[in-house]
Amino acid sequence: QVQLVESGGGLVQAGGSLRLSCAASERTFSNYTMGWFRQAPGKEREFLVAISWSGGSTDYTHSVRGRFTISRDNAKNTLSLQMNFLKPEDTAVYYCAAARRSIGYRAPEFYDYWGQGTQVTVSS
Repeated sequence: QVQLVESGGGLVQAGGSLRLSCAASERTFSNYTMGWFRQAPGKEREFLVAISWSGGSTDYTHSVRGRFTISRDNAKNTLSLQMNFLKPEDTAVYYCAAARRSIGYRAPEFYDYWGQGTQVTVSS
């Protein structure tokens, strides 16, 4: 069982930046593909980006490519998401998730463990 705890959300103006973190309890953190998702009110959970167990491969959805950067530190069991040039439409609850699959599976059902989420609000 992997426990994931997100932090770093908050209120930011459009054009600003935030850095989200996800702390994992599992010492085998490096065995998992890790991803970031978000969910806005009334919408389905949306895949944003994933990173392979080694950090050598990443998979970004079009809407965040070039603005968001995922990274991981397997020695510290942490996952990060640097978000730049934020837009009001980025407002959502952001979740980190862990998958026992290799990178390339974007649907939420392919992820096995989830954090509780952190709210990001971008004002115009």
